[in-house]
Amino acid sequence: MDKAHDLKFPALAITDHGAMHGAIEFYQAAREKGVKPIIGCEVYVAPGSRLDRKTNGTGGMRDVYNHLVLLAKDEVGYKNLIKLTTAAHLEGYYYKPRIDKEILAANKEGLIVLSGCLASEIPEAIMKEQLAKARDSVDWFKQTLGAENFYLELQNHGIAEQAKVNKHLIQWAKEFGLKCVATNDVHYVEKSHSHAHDCLVCIGTQSLLSDPKRMSAGYAKEQFYLRSPEDMKARFAEIPEAIQNTLEVAEKCNLEIEFGKLHYPVFHPPEHFTREGFLRQWLVEGLLLRYSIHAKAVGEVFIVEGIDDPRRLPTYVVGQASRLSGEANASPENSHPAKKITSNQTGGTPVPLFAPFTSFDKSQPASITGRHLPHWQQAGSTSFGNESPSRNVTK
Repeated sequence: MDKAHDLKFPALAITDHGAMHGAIEFYQAAREKGVKPIIGCEVYVAPGSRLDRKTNGTGGMRDVYNHLVLLAKDEVGYKNLIKLTTAAHLEGYYYKPRIDKEILAANKEGLIVLSGCLASEIPEAIMKEQLAKARDSVDWFKQTLGAENFYLELQNHGIAEQAKVNKHLIQWAKEFGLKCVATNDVHYVEKSHSHAHDCLVCIGTQSLLSDPKRMSAGYAKEQFYLRSPEDMKARFAEIPEAIQNTLEVAEKCNLEIEFGKLHYPVFHPPEHFTREGFLRQWLVEGLLLRYSIHAKAVGEVFIVEGIDDPRRLPTYVVGQASRLSGEANASPENSHPAKKITSNQTGGTPVPLFAPFTSFDKSQPASITGRHLPHWQQAGSTSFGNESPSRNVTK
């Protein structure tokens, strides 16, 4: 960010592959330097459905995704970016976290899309001489996103394939009524950092600099650094409007992220449930799943009806009496002796439990001391009942 400030960049974009983990740190660092932050992501796009888990058997993992650059124009676009990257990890992960065109079309609002690098759908089709397919893709993006939100991306890192792709994209921009935008990948800050970057990639991929098949061997040397505006203008002298259009994209991106306050998501519960009621139902299901406790939620009250396996309780300790049991026995509220049940587990002294905790006697709700529950916070705001034993456990 210091380099961007020194070069007097008005804006800078972050487009990490498949993730947005650095977005907030980047946003704050850019603002501190007076540079407009543009939050984006270079997503992986499945050629078909993101739910597919197969290749065509020839290209390996490269057959199951292409690249695509997405930029957030505003808060709506930022939230859609989050939705897309989340779905990519939870639904589309196959070699890489992938989205597909279906989910992109459903969450396109507030986004600007660039056609991408050589690993993207359109450039890849051009390199394979599949021009009809490439043109169809250009048309799909234009019709789906609108010409004002889709730009044909030009790159020039001294790679022959890029020159071939750029030639077609410049021609198609006029034909389809689209605009070109010049970009430059930044893998390191200074030109002299190229070798250090090569070493870093080798460390990350457990390969050697002497290996001609290492991942970084395919990178053009001393090309992926933060170039000056003058350098970029010289590299795209044949199409200066592609440089001007970078400012147009920057002007369209005006994301404001408010810090200093909590931003809770709005949760909509299923039909016939309030939010609190649905949470209580989850708690009931969780008690059974984790502790084998049979309980039911009646309004704001949880009534424990029984337990299948006392040994799953967090208060169950082999070799000593349960604090839960001992404190409840000493409570003045228990005016009659409580019947105790012991586990038949061999080894150590069984821990006594109250009769209501057994699945054989469901006539009375159990007595539970709140501070013995696994989520109890003595000094916090979370509580699940009073500290003294009670007939019912209340929130």
